[in-house]
Amino acid sequence: MENYFIIHGSFGSPFENWFSWLQDVISSEGKQVYVPQFPIGVGYQNYENWSKLFKYYFDLGLVNENTTIIAHSIAPVFVSKFLVENKLKVKKLIFVSGFNNYLGINEDFDAVNKTMYFENLEDVKQYADEIICFYSNNDPYVKLEVEEDFANKICTQKVLIPNAGHINSESGYDIFEDILSYI
Repeated sequence: MENYFIIHGSFGSPFENWFSWLQDVISSEGKQVYVPQFPIGVGYQNYENWSKLFKYYFDLGLVNENTTIIAHSIAPVFVSKFLVENKLKVKKLIFVSGFNNYLGINEDFDAVNKTMYFENLEDVKQYADEIICFYSNNDPYVKLEVEEDFANKICTQKVLIPNAGHINSESGYDIFEDILSYI
């Protein structure tokens, strides 16, 4: 059965940004949506802890070739690394404000993000038929060149949204209608 995962970023929550809105939209169509709370905070948020939680869903058979994963900020590289390391194929990946191997946001973000990074990002293309990347030209946290590099390496389709910041609540994105035509 077709299902969806929405995955938050660093220091994030399933209830922030446009995540609850999107969950409601997808659920209203009778589709199953999971929006897990991953461990957050320095000392808790790391690739190992996030992998343990996501592997739980895989072990239940909920992450499979009928799954679309929608991930924001650090979550796209986490998802990519997880799929590559575990050799798991999914239907589609929709990444929003994704990046890899980028430090310099601040000490806490760098501490929790660095375990997510990995080489051979391009390998994720083997594990999804479609990879769509949304990003903005004025993200206050991640440089445009970094987001473009991420998208250029893996995406089958890139969507640049001018002046959308980090495509989060802080940038006015409690609702993210542009994503609906890609679901």
